Amino acid sequence: MEKHWWVQVTSGRGPVECCWVVTRLVETILREAEQQGVQAEIIEAIAGEKSRTNKSVLISMKGAETSVTKQWVGTVQWIGESQFRSGHKRKNWFVGVELYLPPEETKWSEKELKIETMRASGPGGQHVNKVESAVRVTHIPTGITATAQEERSQMMNKKLAIARLGKNFELQADKKNKSIRQDRWQQHNELERGNPVRVFKGSKFQER
Repeated sequence: MEKHWWVQVTSGRGPVECCWVVTRLVETILREAEQQGVQAEIIEAIAGEKSRTNKSVLISMKGAETSVTKQWVGTVQWIGESQFRSGHKRKNWFVGVELYLPPEETKWSEKELKIETMRASGPGGQHVNKVESAVRVTHIPTGITATAQEERSQMMNKKLAIARLGKNFELQADKKNKSIRQDRWQQHNELERGNPVRVFKGSKFQER
């Protein structure tokens, strides 16, 4: 049975090196999808500050449910020297991958949704987000909510929040979790560095 998924690859709050890893990881995911006959395409990308870097990429996948999707979910590690900061001591870089059900696969009407924008929380000083890029979506009939604030693009956060709302509905329906998922921003701040699902190394981005 053909299924439709959204795959989010994000650098979270990581530096430019993590944005480079996002780009290379997306290339790898698309290549594996093609090899397994899964239709995959980029539907939105937030470019990084350097050439060939991305802060976040959203991929649409259609096809039989395969390892192309589930084996990527979690933290992915890249081991290598920074191409952007000569002599930088750090050699381990991490990005996050999450899987969502697309909003069009959900069973609610847009008229039932309340969409609010707000400032994304973060550290003090110059890094505070002064733009209302964070989005909270509420399903009015049930009160179920979902938020997204890790992306700098309000449009991207809106898409992610609606997709997460669908995930929260699934959790409610399956009775696996009666509480609303915490904001994804916190998960990006606490990437599971000790337990990556895939590990790559070197400038050629080879799997370890």
